[in-house]
Amino acid sequence: METPISPIMALLMQAELIKQGAEARVYKLPCFIPPPTVKWPSKLKKELSGTVQDLETPQPLLLKHRFPKQYRHPILDANLTKSRIQAEARALARCARAGIAVPGVRLVDLETGILSMEWIEGYSVREMLGGGAEGEDDEDAGDEADTTVDMGKLSLEEKEQIISRKERADRKLQRLEEAEGALERLGISQEDLMQAIGTALAKMHASTIVHGDLTTSNMMLRPLPGHSPNFEVVLIDFGLSSMSTLQETLAVDLYVLERAFASTHPASEALFAKVLEAYAAGLAEKKWKLVGPRLDAVRLRGRKRDMIG
Repeated sequence: METPISPIMALLMQAELIKQGAEARVYKLPCFIPPPTVKWPSKLKKELSGTVQDLETPQPLLLKHRFPKQYRHPILDANLTKSRIQAEARALARCARAGIAVPGVRLVDLETGILSMEWIEGYSVREMLGGGAEGEDDEDAGDEADTTVDMGKLSLEEKEQIISRKERADRKLQRLEEAEGALERLGISQEDLMQAIGTALAKMHASTIVHGDLTTSNMMLRPLPGHSPNFEVVLIDFGLSSMSTLQETLAVDLYVLERAFASTHPASEALFAKVLEAYAAGLAEKKWKLVGPRLDAVRLRGRKRDMIG
């Protein structure tokens, strides 16, 4: 007799794998539930029917699956998975309560190791600043190697695999071209974007939340038509987040982002300076006077490590 599949795992089987990491796989599910049928009382129909657009439109979800690790003891693995999912969900909920733009939590299943969140449509800050997509270099190298292969000597299956890789590369290139022009289309300057990032990080740290993996890949720009400003920066991937009020921990969080800027976006010192300027203004002068010197100390340690190797 076959073991029945849990409803959550059944959802996972319907989803599209979009990213594979060492700790988790990330999927996109087109729609969690079918759109509801909404019936308004006749007197309110004209007035309120336009307010349910979000309900009537199927909303895609992101599923993050922390799969079992065979190299760990099963009990230890299960406990670690549960604690990490709980920590990430709590960090997202705490951010949301503090008014920080993050994906909304939709489902938590500790037994299967699945955390479901709102799907954020848009481009990452990394893409918009011309840094490319995460892991792009490795994939592009593989695609370039394929162009030297004699297609006439390949089997049908091998040809399909090569064509599929090339199609993915073409789609990625098109997305990157669109992303790099997104700021101009929305009328947003790089300075505006950096200010929004700094303000969001200040809010997060003021709420004693440390992200743990701040990179421009983990920041999305979500357009807000009809609002002022007409966009917001959404922080994503809180898998390494923690709670702390220590200035050292906050400084390390900022230093990780500074290194990410330096490695992914050449000549970006002025951009990160704008981030810090907005961060300092949002954090309040008294607290920044404590965090700022700690950031300088962390930078110094980092330079020494680079020299020593």
